[in-house]
Amino acid sequence: MSSIPLPFAIAEYAERLEKVRASMDREGVEVLIVTDPSNMSWLTGYDGWSFYVHQAVIIMPEGEPLWFGRPMDAVGARMTTYLSTDSILSYPDHYVQSFVAHPYQLLSAILRDRGVSTARVGVEMDNYYFSAKCLEVLRAELPDITVVDATSLVNWQRAVKSEQELIYMRRAARIVETMHERIREISEDGLRKSHLVAEIYDAALRGADGFGGDYAAIVPLTPSGTDAAAAHLTWDDRPMRRGEGTFFEIAGCYRRYHCPVSRTLYLGDPPTAMLKAQDAVLEGLEAGLEAAVPGNTCGQVAEAFFAVLRKHGIEKDSRTGYPVGISYPPDWGERTMSLRPGDQSIIEANMTFHFMPAIWTDEWGFETSETIVISEDGPAICLADVSRELLIKP
Repeated sequence: MSSIPLPFAIAEYAERLEKVRASMDREGVEVLIVTDPSNMSWLTGYDGWSFYVHQAVIIMPEGEPLWFGRPMDAVGARMTTYLSTDSILSYPDHYVQSFVAHPYQLLSAILRDRGVSTARVGVEMDNYYFSAKCLEVLRAELPDITVVDATSLVNWQRAVKSEQELIYMRRAARIVETMHERIREISEDGLRKSHLVAEIYDAALRGADGFGGDYAAIVPLTPSGTDAAAAHLTWDDRPMRRGEGTFFEIAGCYRRYHCPVSRTLYLGDPPTAMLKAQDAVLEGLEAGLEAAVPGNTCGQVAEAFFAVLRKHGIEKDSRTGYPVGISYPPDWGERTMSLRPGDQSIIEANMTFHFMPAIWTDEWGFETSETIVISEDGPAICLADVSRELLIKP
């Protein structure tokens, strides 16, 4: 049982487990092996930097979930989850990164001993944390099971946020506001980018409104000049220069809940094309917010945005947003819906998205994004309050 205060009430964890089991029933899954640390935490409260070794939460047909991982991390499971000691299981440490033994040999034995050696077992196949070796061992050790692809089964249950989840995301929003404020205060010609990112981290971890921040699932993305034509570059130790724009794709994070917000800064006189792109993006963002209402689809939100871009003569072929919430590295997205044309996922109140209407050209990149929450009625609400205008500094 947790010795660290749980982020949610036991009743909320029970509701989550009930939702997952209902989805398992619909999908014909009898046993679910959850390896995504975001899903593990959402289901049990488990919070540790241990996702570099094999670990899992197993949902059986009844009873509380089982936590399975490395012995030293079982201590963290006892500290951070609501699970009883009997539900926290581990494999000997010599199984860690071994070429002669694999933790799923023991996990298979656990399932066999619990009478599910012929069950329909769901696994998160297309997931950063479940390897081909895991699947190979599971099938070899339990040849009579039927493996079911349950990649996003838990992720979909996370889409509509509880009030407590929204409280954490609003705190993350206050943090990202202070991060952008720091960027605006100190960015200048000659400032080494590594020093600037150190200040971003300082603001992120010091937090806001009396709440300290967590590490975000993605490091600050801060490319400048022509490097900003690439969407996902980080930083180096070169100085910022006049005549270059820099976008900052960063997130505040609190209790593992994220609020990403991107903004762009230019030292000197920005190119006319960037200013025109800004006009299109800001207009398109407003159109997307108006369309982001319960009952509409993700595709309709995207089409509202892309229609504005087309009106301005701009073509963009990447999606323009995705759900966010609780997450661990390497990604703060929930990996379910996408704000892209054709996505028929229905939007519901209290869903949260990173609305990401960015433009990248061969010469520069421009990002202005918002983390939004779908309201009961009316346009979506932006969680953070940061000026969307291109910040121009001499």
